[in-house]
Amino acid sequence: MNVLTQTAPPESPALRTALAAVPRPRSRPAFDYDVAIVGLGYVGLPTAIAYHAAGSRVLGVDVSERRIDAIRSGAADLLDRDQHRLATALASDDGTLEITADLGRLASAAAVVVCVPTPVDDYLSPDLRMLASACATVVENAVPGQVLMLTSTTYVGTTEDLLVRPLAARGLVAGRDVFVAFSAERIDPGNAAFDQEDVPRVMGAATPECAEEADRLLRRYATSVHHVGSLAAAEMTKLLENTFRAVNIALANEFADICEHLDINVSDVIDAAATKPYGFMPFRPGPGVGGHCIPCDPHYLLWQLRRDRISAPVIEHSMAEISHRPGRIVDRARRLLSERGLPVASARILVVGVSYKPDVADLRESPALEILGTLAEEGAQVGFVDAHFDRVALRDGTIVTATDAPPEFDADLVILHTRHSNADLSWLRAETLLDITYPRTAVAS
Repeated sequence: MNVLTQTAPPESPALRTALAAVPRPRSRPAFDYDVAIVGLGYVGLPTAIAYHAAGSRVLGVDVSERRIDAIRSGAADLLDRDQHRLATALASDDGTLEITADLGRLASAAAVVVCVPTPVDDYLSPDLRMLASACATVVENAVPGQVLMLTSTTYVGTTEDLLVRPLAARGLVAGRDVFVAFSAERIDPGNAAFDQEDVPRVMGAATPECAEEADRLLRRYATSVHHVGSLAAAEMTKLLENTFRAVNIALANEFADICEHLDINVSDVIDAAATKPYGFMPFRPGPGVGGHCIPCDPHYLLWQLRRDRISAPVIEHSMAEISHRPGRIVDRARRLLSERGLPVASARILVVGVSYKPDVADLRESPALEILGTLAEEGAQVGFVDAHFDRVALRDGTIVTATDAPPEFDADLVILHTRHSNADLSWLRAETLLDITYPRTAVAS
């Protein structure tokens, strides 16, 4: 089936009723592993570590040998606690955590959890290739008695399209032969304030029997599981979470522009509004948004709505604002340089911090890449400083190497993009600084 075409409404009542009436298997087979994690990126690897720390036998599967080597060598980007737990697990010879590229071993796990990226393409349409390939592999290797759970954020109906129906075509009926559920990841990379185990999981399943088995799987490490009535409701929940963030970030950016025009400190305004104990949640403006979630997830919803000719103007306008934000930062850089009589084509511009958020080694959808690329295309000599990266590739393939000694770059303009907590910013000078972080950084004049 073409995964971009939904031939029937997800979670149809007739399908739910039929599947719910199917008896469960009388016996469960023995498995070598309690859970297999497909995809060992920033979601899958912490998930595997959490399951293992809770006492599960874990099989981690990733098609990238380079990623597997990084994990085994301790080079994977993780919180300190997870680095320690991973090192301890890998150093043990008890076989309770194994990392492999062999997808055929999925049949040896009692549960399979899919944690692969769901990006968008250059046209902001869902790029489902990784997800479709991973789910096809899971279906191909599925055996009776397994729990199969999708965690990747995607369009409503994906779990039906990519797991329930293909499994049925193989003769594996959800609720009778296998147990299918959806529970989106809730991980904030680089944020140690929330342990993964303590963040509630929202779960929807194909049948009540599937919900029971999926709940048991999640509670192997999660302290709280919130059930919703369908796969579709669980899929929509994650879309709402990240669309809510996108809309509010777009609003914060708009207020930042308004406050700049009116010569008001926007951080003071946000902090003051946040003193209200109800009805307000502070969001901070910035150079745009990056990572796998906010720049991508709302587009899965908009893409699905466009197929049905349904408009969602608030979401559409917010995502347009987010996509235009890096360009507006470039406009501000042009204005500052122009005020000093210096064209962009003659300028030396240094970007400080290029990851999409502080204290993570992640460049996905980072606004810094677009800012650097646009300035370079206009003739500026660009550089960057970021302890997490030695070099970055711009959209035209140009490689920019990190600057080891920022003061020696002799920048005409320094754009403070991402403030890592351990970064030394004492060398910054107010007369050359464009600070697009909030709250602003105090520097010597």
